[in-house]
Amino acid sequence: MGMVMVECPQTGRAIPTGIKSVRETFLRSIVFFGNTRCPICEANHNWFAREAWVEESIIRTVDILRAAPSR
Repeated sequence: MGMVMVECPQTGRAIPTGIKSVRETFLRSIVFFGNTRCPICEANHNWFAREAWVEESIIRTVDILRAAPSR
């Protein structure tokens, strides 16, 4: 599970929408319109789901456990 992100049109930086989703589920979702307050430029940005993506954390707990040496 990750955070749905969009691009700030003023700065080009990725911003969180506050929506959490599984990437595969989000890609299958219906087309919808969203509005997000940008923490960078402090403006409200309107966006469509097709412009958004799910950003998942790179390091997951299960990956850390697998990499730990056996005892």
